[in-house]
Amino acid sequence: MLDTLSTSAPILTPDKPSLYTTSLTQYVRRKTITVNIGDVPMGSDYPIRVQSMTTIDTMDTAGSVEQSIRMIEAGCEYIRITAPSVKEAQNLENIRKELRLRGYHTPLVADIHFTPNAAELAARIVEKVRINPGNYADRKRFEHIDYTDASYAAELERIREKFLPLVQICKQYGTAMRIGTNHGSLSDRILSRYGDTPVGMVESALEFLRICEDEQYYNIVLSMKSSNPQVMVQAYRLLVQRMDQEGLKPYPLHLGVTEAGEAEDGRIKSAVGIGTLLEDGLGDTVRVSLTEDPEREAPVAKALIDRYTHRSAESQPIAPVTSYPIDPFSYKRRSTREVFNFGAGNVPRVLADFSQTPVTDMAQLKAIGHFYLPEPDKWAMNDLGADFIYTGSVPAAFMLPNGLKEVLNYAAWLTKGDTANTFPLLTPDEYLNAAQTGLSNRLNLVRLSLADLTDSLAETLQTDPSLVLIIETTNAHAMPELRRLFVELLNRNITAPVVIARSYPTVLPNDLPLYAATDMGGLLVDGLGDGVMLSVEADDRKRANELAFGILQAARTRITKTEYISCPSCGRTLFDLQETTATIRQRTDHLKGVKIGIMGCIVNGPGEMADADYGYVGIGRDKIALYRGQQVIKKSVPAANAVDELIELIREDGRWLEAENR
Repeated sequence: MLDTLSTSAPILTPDKPSLYTTSLTQYVRRKTITVNIGDVPMGSDYPIRVQSMTTIDTMDTAGSVEQSIRMIEAGCEYIRITAPSVKEAQNLENIRKELRLRGYHTPLVADIHFTPNAAELAARIVEKVRINPGNYADRKRFEHIDYTDASYAAELERIREKFLPLVQICKQYGTAMRIGTNHGSLSDRILSRYGDTPVGMVESALEFLRICEDEQYYNIVLSMKSSNPQVMVQAYRLLVQRMDQEGLKPYPLHLGVTEAGEAEDGRIKSAVGIGTLLEDGLGDTVRVSLTEDPEREAPVAKALIDRYTHRSAESQPIAPVTSYPIDPFSYKRRSTREVFNFGAGNVPRVLADFSQTPVTDMAQLKAIGHFYLPEPDKWAMNDLGADFIYTGSVPAAFMLPNGLKEVLNYAAWLTKGDTANTFPLLTPDEYLNAAQTGLSNRLNLVRLSLADLTDSLAETLQTDPSLVLIIETTNAHAMPELRRLFVELLNRNITAPVVIARSYPTVLPNDLPLYAATDMGGLLVDGLGDGVMLSVEADDRKRANELAFGILQAARTRITKTEYISCPSCGRTLFDLQETTATIRQRTDHLKGVKIGIMGCIVNGPGEMADADYGYVGIGRDKIALYRGQQVIKKSVPAANAVDELIELIREDGRWLEAENR
């Protein structure tokens, strides 16, 4: 156990700006007001809710009703439907009536962007409206404007006049509202004063929220969405802190990562953002934005939520954090010494766990990205090639490729005799007693839990230049316990690199990426971690390797493949988003580190793509605009030619590579 808790950093008290959660070590859901949304209230006195959004044209009443029913039966508790103009807002009444006639009373949410008149009409029909403060009262021109305090105040008054009618209608009709900031669609006004930052995202929402509070309208939910999980997590935390500082009511939070993408990558990215916040008790409703049919989103959201149903009862107590050396509102990687190729400026490393299965056949390494080619008698490695293989007590039966190093349990390492390519993994007791038997002079790994970190061990860890820690826990409240261990290392000035190790022997296959991305990604987005090791059954090793690299990519700490920022489609979408995304992925997924945004309409266009390198945006029926960053390069490209034109644009920039052996 810990002999003492270090107290070198500032003491945490509720008025400290770094405290954004009730507890950093105990699962406690944030206390909020109740927001009434039809017959399904939201807030901390109620379960965390699930929602999704239709993809059918809102004017297709029958199609919208049928899709809504599929979503409801998949677990959706709120159905969001786009209302880009007055005619769609009006048709919400027909959709709502038909759903009620068929026995479905799930609240409907109107999604509004540029059209206040549509919002004002929808607020009289449905149970909730969502407005985006970045474009509700502003038109984005990508201009920088130098505001004086007086001119900025005049802008706020203009916004008030534009927004006030909706607030008054919502009060009159008992309609709830979500003020939903999106990182990619901040107004020119916000960007000019606050920059493209979580601070700007929060201020964008607070400007509208203050107007609501002035009018004594409190039936409000807030969101801070981004396609970058780092930014998304920071913005939500900052929002909670700012509301507390300003004495605003504790409004419920709607959680989501925008444009997460499809398949496992989309689930990983969503879990890194959403799961990290849920771990700290933040969040009252969840939407997982996948480029798939909307009824496939609800089960993913529910799986993320259900993990916390019994979290308090299942968790083991964790010593409270009395000093917190991490800034939760900005990314800074923990400072470490360099050990072999761990830590300092090195990318986080991936360790593949083969400790339960002897490595006797070269073909086994194909699962972790290393390929033996018999004809030229050489090894090849792809972009997802693991850096280390942990073989436990049985060394690999053949010479490993140069790009892969072996880690053995200490006793097996002592008998192996190969100190150039193999390294020992020790228990804390083995490490403290190793002076008698010897250690590697280049790299030693020590398996460590929070309970293992005694004062005597910590003193040794502070000075050993060859040490890398592999941290683990059996606590159901895993991420906070591992974070608690990082806090101890920071406060004790232990700068050894750290590998985060997790195993999930009883987790269902569909839940594995969600749990691992939450536990590991929740640390990585705060700059904690210099490597990952995910232990699974032998049959799942390829998936685990891909998952490890996927988590590092989603946390923006190691980029190894093409990233797709694709919206989940809605009634505004102007082409078949799923088919187009699949086509673009098929032709570009070998472009390591390139980020491509695929947006169904101009609402989810250059702004929503945030930090994408290239954009493919629908601007009309079968008409596409191509972007370099946030600058439009080609307008009105026929959809039939647009993917070829996108590739040509990448080629012009010197970033195109021909795919090998596809």
